[in-house]
Amino acid sequence: MLIPATNSDSAPCACGRLRRASRALTQLYDDAMAPAGLRVTQFSLLRSLARDGPLRISELAARQLLDRTALSRNLDPLVDAGYVDIVRGRDARTREVAITRTGATTLKAAQPHWAQAQREVEQRLGRAKLDALIAVLGELEALHPANAMRRSSPPSPRPSHARGSGGKPGNHR
Repeated sequence: MLIPATNSDSAPCACGRLRRASRALTQLYDDAMAPAGLRVTQFSLLRSLARDGPLRISELAARQLLDRTALSRNLDPLVDAGYVDIVRGRDARTREVAITRTGATTLKAAQPHWAQAQREVEQRLGRAKLDALIAVLGELEALHPANAMRRSSPPSPRPSHARGSGGKPGNHR
């Protein structure tokens, strides 16, 4: 027996449409950046590392909203090309990713290609739509479970044994 579709069943799937749009936009950027030898995902990682300095792998993954496996898949070609180094972190349990001089040079060379793709998107959509799109995308990124957990978690109470002035409970600064 077939169950009739309701209006919500026939509505366009936001996720499906966004994934198709993302593939189309990624292809536009990748095509524009091909002369620089970088994909837009690689450019984004290099740009984050250039802006923020060396980052722990877990921190870089969180900032890019990637799981560690996906991040590894994106980092491996950058390591192989000598654009990034993965080194032991401040303690022996962590590893950090840092952009190399070669990576910084490659990023600088790729910047005009990225800018051209950015201009093309703005020309096709118009400035107002592009600004609105970027705002909506920020809202959608906030739906990521890691972001939702940060928003819904109340601040951690200080333990009662925490020391303020004099180490007495209720005497915290």
